[in-house]
Amino acid sequence: MTEEIVNTETPEEANKPKLRWYVVQAFSGYEARVQKTLAEHIEIHNLQDKFGQILVPTEEVIEMRAGQKRKSARKFFPGYVLVQMAMDEEAWHLVKSVPRVLGFIGGTSDRPAPITQKEADRILQRLEDTDKPKPKTLFEPGEVVRVIEGPFADFNGVVEELDYEKNRIKVSVLIFGRSTPVDLEFGQVEKG
Repeated sequence: MTEEIVNTETPEEANKPKLRWYVVQAFSGYEARVQKTLAEHIEIHNLQDKFGQILVPTEEVIEMRAGQKRKSARKFFPGYVLVQMAMDEEAWHLVKSVPRVLGFIGGTSDRPAPITQKEADRILQRLEDTDKPKPKTLFEPGEVVRVIEGPFADFNGVVEELDYEKNRIKVSVLIFGRSTPVDLEFGQVEKG
């Protein structure tokens, strides 16, 4: 019995280099600029076949500013940019030549190591799961919080339950000497 191996790749796919994910360290606060500049450098040097996606993983969070709820983006990995690329001398030099890039994470300075596909998939999955904005401040059961909005404003209470899917928090507030559970949104409380 013989097995026949069938190559399903087109000639273009066979010649295309295998792209792996690398972590590039950038100046903190300049991740988006590094992402944009790297994409421009890739186009200028016509190296699109050696690069895939360039990501600055972020999630939307809700925070209170001046009494208003505001949505803002928070970086998962401040100071880092994920680059999908086929590592060779030319690609390595291109990334290192981008202003505000400090270098690659992992491996040696001249031979960086890619992250595993499992790690990359986990990061990409986390990016897909960020449909609903999360509260900027995370709470824990038993923690003391202060209600800042609504009919129970200026009351202190203890966190009983958290529902991050619905952006709700259940707090026990002391009213007339009795502990009363109150269901609130995350934006209505702050750490006490």
